[in-house]
Amino acid sequence: MTIVTIVAILKIMNILLALASRIRTPGVEGTLVRRIAHIGVLAILVAGSLVATASCGGSDGAEPSITVYSARSQQLVGKLFDRFQAETGIDVQVRYGGSGELASTILEEGENSPADLFFAQDAGALGALEAEGVLRRLPDELLRGIDSAYQSQNGVWVGVSGRARSVVFNSDSVEIGELPLSILGFTDPVWKGRIGWPPTNASFLSFVTALRVVYGEDQARDWLRGIIANQPHRYKNNSAVVQAVGVGEVDVGFANHYYLYRFLEENGPEFPAANYFPPNGDLGAMVNVAGVGVLAASDTPERAVRLVEYLLSPEAQKYFADTTYEFPLVPGIPADPRLPSVDELQVPDLKLGDLKDIQGTLDLMREIGMF
Repeated sequence: MTIVTIVAILKIMNILLALASRIRTPGVEGTLVRRIAHIGVLAILVAGSLVATASCGGSDGAEPSITVYSARSQQLVGKLFDRFQAETGIDVQVRYGGSGELASTILEEGENSPADLFFAQDAGALGALEAEGVLRRLPDELLRGIDSAYQSQNGVWVGVSGRARSVVFNSDSVEIGELPLSILGFTDPVWKGRIGWPPTNASFLSFVTALRVVYGEDQARDWLRGIIANQPHRYKNNSAVVQAVGVGEVDVGFANHYYLYRFLEENGPEFPAANYFPPNGDLGAMVNVAGVGVLAASDTPERAVRLVEYLLSPEAQKYFADTTYEFPLVPGIPADPRLPSVDELQVPDLKLGDLKDIQGTLDLMREIGMF
């Protein structure tokens, strides 16, 4: 029985009681009215009991839940959501999709969005939502343990794992000494027909946004046109790029570092591919984050914050290190020993919050005919 039904019964019984109190009919009629009144009283008592049960979270009450819009795939993070649910009893409803797609959906839904938390593949999508004012500030004690480089300057999103851009190369066909010292060097005609890239991937879009921020619109445009002139092979995502490099379809590919380690895990060390991180603070080795933000429109922000806390817990950080081969962002949790440290990568001086203009990047890529 719903609350609405119970309220309707209460109103009807109140009317019956009022009628019964006004009628002074002797005999059978009076007895009938009194019985109606008694039945009304019983109905009200039962209805009141049901209301109390529902309001106290009885057997008919729904279990606590949150809704997550996740740009990270179920294969990567589904187990973390399952563990959080098992530990807290909070049911996690997940909608999976691309970073740009989900960010756009959140903006379209506005205050009516069912999402409590956005789990982005990169900082650019989080920055875009921050710019629109749809994220709420996270607790200071939660942010305090994370390097300021990997969180919003306004405290509305925080990275939960790090990933470096890399050039994955086929170690059977390419010597590391052949690779240019900068990602900009791949416009050289010597790489014609040898490059793989995923131009619609969210991490690649953030990388191009970084090119625009650091080098300016014109140089970013020139780089894209230079790569296009080299007739790159186009792939749907990072995994497809790494696969293509490993089977010799292309010699080099642009991807996030951790995809290679999944292939090495599945195929063993004989998989003929390796990561190259361009040195000297080059954008080809920039470090981005997968991060989370709690929606300002969330009805249950405290539950969403509990999930953020869990993703920054030692258990989850170790998962990112050991299972997805990413950089943990909480101090004291070691990364996979095969990875260079962030300091060794000589990452560029770049504020991740500046990568919010993904739309500008899409416009640039459309302008030169990439879409």
